[in-house]
Amino acid sequence: MEYRGNLSKMRIEPDKPVHYFLKLGGNEIFMNALVGQKISIRYKGIIHCIVCGRRIKKIYGEGFCYPCFISSPLNSECILRPELCLAHEGKGRDAAWEDENHNKPHIIYLAQTSDIKVGVTRTTQIPTRWLDQGAWKAVKIALTPYRYLAGMIEIFLKKQLIDKTPWQRMLKNEINENHDLYEVREKVISSLTSAFSPYILPLENEIFTFEYPVIKYPEEVKSINLDKCPLIAGILAGIRGQYLIFED
Repeated sequence: MEYRGNLSKMRIEPDKPVHYFLKLGGNEIFMNALVGQKISIRYKGIIHCIVCGRRIKKIYGEGFCYPCFISSPLNSECILRPELCLAHEGKGRDAAWEDENHNKPHIIYLAQTSDIKVGVTRTTQIPTRWLDQGAWKAVKIALTPYRYLAGMIEIFLKKQLIDKTPWQRMLKNEINENHDLYEVREKVISSLTSAFSPYILPLENEIFTFEYPVIKYPEEVKSINLDKCPLIAGILAGIRGQYLIFED
């Protein structure tokens, strides 16, 4: 079978293991069924902006043309730095978009890939956000009414925890099992100032666990750039986060 279309983020459904779906053209491919089989990806050199859809020669950020890169709310500073969000003040690149997306309840969480990281996401993005990061465990810490507050709590906790996923270690399934997620959660909660107390969730909050469709994890990891290597072919050994893991 051959499918054509713009390559984008895979849709994920929580299951045991996690289910992955890749949309290409008008098709949606169930990627789990291809694990263990030979697949190929051929890049045709055609790029379209993920916002306006026009054909472009160069990508900015996560798939934008330059005008959308500097103007779209999808690329505003508060996407990566929630503490800069102004949605609660009725401001932002697009006030209506900010109100619809960032003036909504947000979760501050701990996710464990190799090490434990702190993060922020909308409640509607749970558990998708954790699965995109390839987490094998996650737990909620706090619930805030809007993004800015969640960002302020995250800033406080980043003094103790990392806020990025070390993807190479995650793809090799290197897990630091010396940390207990509940113990880390209690420790960071006890460190929070009283101003954040109203937003803390109960300590009996559930720990979420995830499994991924991986036959074998690699001992070494090397990424492939489609600009330099427009044809990728090999046995699909697994999928984790938003990464395809090839046998070689």
